[in-house]
Amino acid sequence: MTSIAQSTKAVAAARPTSRSESATRFLVFPVVTLILAQMGTSGDNGALAIATSALTTQLHANMASIQLSNMMYPLIAGSFMVAGGFIGTLFGWKRTFRTGAVLCAIGELISALSPNIDVFNWGGRTFVGLGASLLIPSVLGLIPKIYRGSQRTLAFGCVGAAAGGFSSFLPLALGIVMGLSGFRVVYGVLAAYFVMLLLLSFRLPKITKTEVNHKFDVLGVTLAAIGFFLVLFGLSRISAWGLAKAFPQAPFTVFGMSPAIPLVVIGTVVLVVLGIVEKGVEERNGVALLPQSFLKTPQVLAGLYAWLITFLFLGVQGILMGPYLQLVAGWSPAKVGVISVLSGLPTIIVAIGLPKLLPKANPKRVIQLGYVVMIAALFIRSFSITLHSAIDWLVFVGTIVTGIGVGLINSQASNVVALAVNERDASQSGGVQGVARNIGQALGVGILGAVLLFGITANVGNAVRQSTVISPEVANAVTSKSITLVGDRQFEQEIADVNATPAEKAELVRINAQERYDVTRSAYIVAAAIVAFGLFTTRGITKTGITQTGNDPEDAGKSS
Repeated sequence: MTSIAQSTKAVAAARPTSRSESATRFLVFPVVTLILAQMGTSGDNGALAIATSALTTQLHANMASIQLSNMMYPLIAGSFMVAGGFIGTLFGWKRTFRTGAVLCAIGELISALSPNIDVFNWGGRTFVGLGASLLIPSVLGLIPKIYRGSQRTLAFGCVGAAAGGFSSFLPLALGIVMGLSGFRVVYGVLAAYFVMLLLLSFRLPKITKTEVNHKFDVLGVTLAAIGFFLVLFGLSRISAWGLAKAFPQAPFTVFGMSPAIPLVVIGTVVLVVLGIVEKGVEERNGVALLPQSFLKTPQVLAGLYAWLITFLFLGVQGILMGPYLQLVAGWSPAKVGVISVLSGLPTIIVAIGLPKLLPKANPKRVIQLGYVVMIAALFIRSFSITLHSAIDWLVFVGTIVTGIGVGLINSQASNVVALAVNERDASQSGGVQGVARNIGQALGVGILGAVLLFGITANVGNAVRQSTVISPEVANAVTSKSITLVGDRQFEQEIADVNATPAEKAELVRINAQERYDVTRSAYIVAAAIVAFGLFTTRGITKTGITQTGNDPEDAGKSS
């Protein structure tokens, strides 16, 4: 690919071709670059999942700040992802790609040098989130510009494999690096990775820039950022501020209530206003930050929910499986990284192999099957944990089944969205698809984290008060604390200041172990219910992807 002749040939191949020509050519270098970009953004989340112990010991993070670490990326990225899709349409996808890579590199470097968890969260995670809000829409926006027809389906499958498959190899490698050198070196490696992506982007083929006679939509971007930020931030703070009654650490109250849910409600209202405003913008200019096709096309909504569900599993990994295996079962970061690989391999095989071997597979049935497999995986995972450890082989089986389910959905989700709209909207849809991903991760971290943290605190409190071994004085002292997901040794440290007898402390450790086990399993059931709802959304998916206007999206995707 280094010769001038080969570069010229690649550029020529990127131009619109006939159906017969497109069937015989597939540009490998662009899709590899896009895969690496997707791996980087997904790998960043994987690195965080295996850094729980390091952040707890070296940056003195508690479970609430670990939850915020998991939340900051989808919070920031989700707030600006729609804007990222629109920026790519206005200023060019390759330029947007490069800006995103630079911001991600800066964020990873800040994470590597963070002196405390606050700088890590509000500095490093913020920059990575901003970078991802440009990088992910660019990955999905470049595919409709470079590939056509069945090649587009295959390219989307490859990127889908990267989202849940290829990226899984990074946590394993990073887990080994973390075990040898610490988390700071890991984030330094990630910074260098995004610099490499920046350099690779200069070798992408030329693409035809969509001519858009529209200025940057300041009002729309502002409304989108505020709306998504409030919704995602409200969800993330439920476990810290309270669901209904405000916790003491809540910064303010709303008529005595926790501000978390009111923030979600206000954010939702802002997003409704955004939809109304953008409808008028699209009627006047023919293009908008949030095209109506994204909101009114059932197939688009079904594809977006599919992405939401697959990234829900990142939340499950970050807030349920990873912390339990490290803090309770005592798994090393490298061993947790093996889980990512066992999930990634079947994801790669299914997400790439299915479009290649069965290009005419019914996307509706494939996605439905994916949901069923993912539900089964969650139940297997719920049975893989024990009071003080985990059943290794069952963890691995649940992980493999998870990878199959994610691969089935990822093989179809992006193409389902692209098939339902015209080329311009298909290219711009990367932003709204990215939002769906981050909302899914936010739901995984926010809702499942709330179930986990509220459940453990409440259940431990009830069990302690009902125990015949524990005195009322000790019970009052323990119930005044916020009990989170921790291992036995760390729990003993948390209750070290309680004036309890050895028998009472042993009983407290036993109760905590039982309740964290029961509540964690319940959180898996809640996740399974969220996935099951996706089966109802698939009714909007058609096999052909013909839009309501009667246009064939594949033909509409061809440049003039």
